[in-house]
Amino acid sequence: MSKKVQEFNEYRSKMNEKILETDNKVIKRIFNLDTNVYAAGHLPVKTKELLGLVASTVLRCDDCIAYHLETAYKNGVTKEEMMETMSVATLVGGTIVIPHLRRAVEFWEALEEQE
Repeated sequence: MSKKVQEFNEYRSKMNEKILETDNKVIKRIFNLDTNVYAAGHLPVKTKELLGLVASTVLRCDDCIAYHLETAYKNGVTKEEMMETMSVATLVGGTIVIPHLRRAVEFWEALEEQE
């Protein structure tokens, strides 16, 4: 696993565990909603992850972008599909999201290095 991907996943897991240990009902429900909304339904998981990627890019959340990139990658999204998705995100979000596009491409390359 690439160091960048490993560090992201370790940090995310560690902090999620700490957050969930607080046993806050609202936070647990939000985490549960997040898990359930990205499950297969009328839309396939792959499509939902790409939608999440667009929303995360427009909202300029690098952690969310990395999460959706990795999940999309694991669900068979190609680099071309990712770049087309990011083109939609860049159009909707405007030039202010270009730095996030750069980091997204860098993270995607780290995902590809794992193979």
